Amino acid sequence: MERLKDSIYQLIVETSTNLPPDVRRAIVKAREHEDAGTRAALSLSTIAVNIEAAEVNQSPICQDTGMPTFEVKTPIGANQIEIKKAIHEAIALATKNGKLRPNSVDSLTGENTGNNLGEGTPVIHFEQWENEEVEIRLILKGGGCENKNIQYSLPCEIDGLGRAGRDLDGIRKCILHSVYQAQGQGCSAGFIGVGIGGDRTTGYALAKEQLFRKVNDVNPNADLARLENYIMETANQLGIGTMGFGGQATLLGCKVGATNRLPASFFVSVAYNCWAFRRQGVTLDATTGEITSWLYKDEQVQVTTEEDKQKSGEQRKTVVLQQPISEEQIRDLKVGDVVVIDGTMHTGRDALHKYLMDNDCPVDLQGGVIYHCGPVMLKDEDGKWHVKAAGPTTSIREEPYQADIIKKFGIRAVIGKGGMGPKTLAGLKEHGAVYLNAIGGAAQYYADCIKNVDGVDFMEFGVPEAMWHLNVKGFAAIVTMDAHGNSLHADVDKSSFEKLAQFKEPVFK
Repeated sequence: MERLKDSIYQLIVETSTNLPPDVRRAIVKAREHEDAGTRAALSLSTIAVNIEAAEVNQSPICQDTGMPTFEVKTPIGANQIEIKKAIHEAIALATKNGKLRPNSVDSLTGENTGNNLGEGTPVIHFEQWENEEVEIRLILKGGGCENKNIQYSLPCEIDGLGRAGRDLDGIRKCILHSVYQAQGQGCSAGFIGVGIGGDRTTGYALAKEQLFRKVNDVNPNADLARLENYIMETANQLGIGTMGFGGQATLLGCKVGATNRLPASFFVSVAYNCWAFRRQGVTLDATTGEITSWLYKDEQVQVTTEEDKQKSGEQRKTVVLQQPISEEQIRDLKVGDVVVIDGTMHTGRDALHKYLMDNDCPVDLQGGVIYHCGPVMLKDEDGKWHVKAAGPTTSIREEPYQADIIKKFGIRAVIGKGGMGPKTLAGLKEHGAVYLNAIGGAAQYYADCIKNVDGVDFMEFGVPEAMWHLNVKGFAAIVTMDAHGNSLHADVDKSSFEKLAQFKEPVFK
């Protein structure tokens, strides 16, 4: 199988950079139903531009390329050891070439391997079948949406929905709640795979397996098909919307599977996936390893419109900020304002925030901007760094640190996705700062705004966790938490919870 490594490399690149047609069609449909001129519509426009830029640039759609998970079916007699070796080699090459972000981190030391290889990574599941070809499917599910996976043990009490029993209606309540609890932190509008039954491990595996189904397929089980349709109709009435900004499109797809369970256990496991639903598959010639067909390609689907080519946000107040930003400028901002950053910003994620709590910063952050981002970076022959993908990461992880970091270093703006909690909101109000929500997953859109990499500190943390010093132009984001105690995220959470409670009464009897 001399072509095997090359074929797997092609699969990885295609999965990371080119969203499948069925996913694109779901996004186009969401755009058609969204109210024009809203924050959600603006976000979907940005998402559309990002999708096509990633395809053209052959760069990651989202900078978080997740935990690569391969599902491999092999004919009798195929050498699975050699297939695993080829997968590892292709993963390392794709990481070196900037198609994947180095995401494999030692859980005890925090050290990043730098090549996406390590204990347990990538994930490879083998299954033998009677067909003559090899089938390989790959899903790249980022950490932000992975963190919004959830598992329920029935019977239980669910906030807003009451008692969920061991029946189809109890399952219905679990799934609805799973969509509510994700809010915008998983880069909604999203897709969900649901696993009913099994044990705690196999339940989650079954849930993720559902994500390999096509968006428009029909469940062969009539009860589950009815459940999927109900969830799609109902979840989109919650008003969470794209990025959690409010809106018509909250869920783009729902796929449910069921397996047997133990008498004492009844698990409902939900795998939440962001709009950047990156999964692809191929069949290979078992002798040569050459690709014979693609599993998720049927036709070209364009997601952009003519209006997308124009600058967005013209109908809303737009404020340009440049370091050093004054407190007066920040106090003048309100939730809903569109802010454009020009000049310097600095990336900072979990490792940096933890470090800064007890140490000084190598650069002056007074009046500055911190961007919750773990970019994909490549160094050229002259030693200069270039940004290949640079969308926001989920901000709530920094909630234990953010208010203290703002106070200690005089930061005026924090950029991320999904919003932050009450401690940060209080810190913004007290110290005169704002939280800006960038569009999650729009890694190419924001990479285009970065004109230069001025330097980097803490490379020992690994590329995603290092502190990158970036020079940007036209970096747009929306004020969702202001210096007056207002939070769009808290408002949407409250309103969607009230709507969730409307679906408390039994539906499936």
